[in-house]
Amino acid sequence: KGQKVRAKVDKQEVEIRQRMTVAALAKAMNKDFHVCEALLNTAVDLDSLEPDSVLEEKWIKEVVTRSGMKFRWAKLSASRERPNRDRPPADPSNRVPRPPVVTIMGHVDHGKTTLLDSLRRSQIVSMEAGGITQHIGAFLQLPTGEKITFLDTPGHAAFSSMRARGADATDIVILVVAADDGVMNQTVESILHARRAKVPIIVAVNKCDKPQADPRRVKRELLAHDVVCEEFGGDVQAVHISALKGDNLLALAEATAALAEVLELKAEPRGPVEGLVIESRTDRGKPVTTAIIQRGTLKRGSVLVSGKSWAKVRFLFDENGQVVKEAGPSAPVEVVGWRDLPSAGELILEVESEQQRAREVVEWRSNEEEQQKLQEEQTAIELKQKQHLEEYRKERAELSHLSWRQRKSALYRANKSKFAVRPSERTQSDELRLPLIVKDVDGSVEAILHILDSYDAQEQCQLEVLHFGIGDLSESDVNMAETFSSIYGFNVGVSKSVEQLAARRGVPLRLHTVIYKLVDELKDDLSGRLPPLVSENVLEATVLAMFDVSVGKKKIPVAGCRVQKGHLDRRLKFRLIRGRDAIWESLAALKHHKDDIQTVKAGMECGLSAGGEVDFRPGDVIVCFEEVKVPQVISWDPGF
Repeated sequence: KGQKVRAKVDKQEVEIRQRMTVAALAKAMNKDFHVCEALLNTAVDLDSLEPDSVLEEKWIKEVVTRSGMKFRWAKLSASRERPNRDRPPADPSNRVPRPPVVTIMGHVDHGKTTLLDSLRRSQIVSMEAGGITQHIGAFLQLPTGEKITFLDTPGHAAFSSMRARGADATDIVILVVAADDGVMNQTVESILHARRAKVPIIVAVNKCDKPQADPRRVKRELLAHDVVCEEFGGDVQAVHISALKGDNLLALAEATAALAEVLELKAEPRGPVEGLVIESRTDRGKPVTTAIIQRGTLKRGSVLVSGKSWAKVRFLFDENGQVVKEAGPSAPVEVVGWRDLPSAGELILEVESEQQRAREVVEWRSNEEEQQKLQEEQTAIELKQKQHLEEYRKERAELSHLSWRQRKSALYRANKSKFAVRPSERTQSDELRLPLIVKDVDGSVEAILHILDSYDAQEQCQLEVLHFGIGDLSESDVNMAETFSSIYGFNVGVSKSVEQLAARRGVPLRLHTVIYKLVDELKDDLSGRLPPLVSENVLEATVLAMFDVSVGKKKIPVAGCRVQKGHLDRRLKFRLIRGRDAIWESLAALKHHKDDIQTVKAGMECGLSAGGEVDFRPGDVIVCFEEVKVPQVISWDPGF
């Protein structure tokens, strides 16, 4: 007999990796509900499985095998990504001088933006809301023929986070100090940022045109923070200026150019582009970044990778909003063509091709982040399980000397209180909380989160950022805030439909263009959630003697008192204190002879009747008090 040959069936191959979630495995298998079906009759608790539940390796393999498929491990090699530090250094013979990147820093209202405005001969201050710099903007200036890139920082959060990521965007810091104010909190903070980043400082003593200006006092105050100006034998240049009137700005520009020449700043204009994201935002729904080029020349059509996003450059705009074909080292440029929005402070790297390289790097980085997140979740789960096991063993050990009936009874009594409360009531907490949703442009969202990180009044009211995002307010933001929170938006728009939806659902929209007003409203919001403080205005009288007063046929005991402090008022509450104990507290009637009276002034005598509720004795102290509710104010001070 001829044997029947069974046709070989190629099994579908599924790419698996460690700690996959149920949803990720279902997606890899291209089957929505097959994972749970495949785990029937196994030790896995199917009732507890959620789409984001992490599966062990043996169950991942079991699901694939039971589904008639075969698995292969995902191969993701670290060599697929070539970070900036692994790129070969530039050939010294190819390096050419480049303009310095200068960051202007200093205390609030000391004139940072006015200085930049005068240097650039534009009207940025008048355009900024409330005269306060709201975004990080990079601008190019040509004093005496030399080029300087200025980086304006409204807060220090973005600057420090760039440093934390190892980005060397800034070459020189111009520290602006007002001659009439002197060294302030943010001046000191700016000095620390510059020192941490190992960046040289030039001091610009501003507002020297004011009558109360004292530049020498400013330099003396800087000595306390190890900033020694040339006048006192140090190496820090100090230039006296008036940003408003434009006085001595050329000297400041020359000092900057001279320091840049000493630093011998050079870069390679050829080769793959490297840069740094200064600001990210959405413009008409399209991601746009402001970037500083650090190496190479960026051109239209270049393929870039930054963080977990990539771009094929469609347009480049210079600091004046004009379209340019290319941008070299130290040039500030706006890049259009991003698929997603990279974060401020991320490195920009040019790659060979869109298909093979850019997507590969982004996929690798996304997977690395996902694996790290899963690892953290798994560690947290294992820690919780360990804690629960230890608690269980400890509980059993305490009851080990009892019989099983006694153990059961003891456990029942212990757990009775836990289940006495309804599940819906268990979720409610006595703690005061203010959940927030924050929306902003990316260059400033770091500064706002930095301010929120300084919140130190958790014992009064918990401040919780549920979500923060970039771009205009959306319906999903309102849906998220409906149950919990307020939405704070900074320099973002809101459509009429979203505004109407928020009004219908009672979601407050706190939209601001000035950072200080946003912080003030947040402080008011926090203070409004605090219960009022109750204080007592205390007035005192002493019981001298006891006597009875006839009211009709009834005799009522009355305490004869002399008012020692303030005045007694029958509308207020009375408290009887004997020794150190409070014996009685209630309303009472005041009498003069047999007549009821409203008030009794200090030094006068009166009768006090409690309607027979309490027995007064000579020497007792009667306290008349008024409860006054005073609104609480949140103790948090963000520093401005």
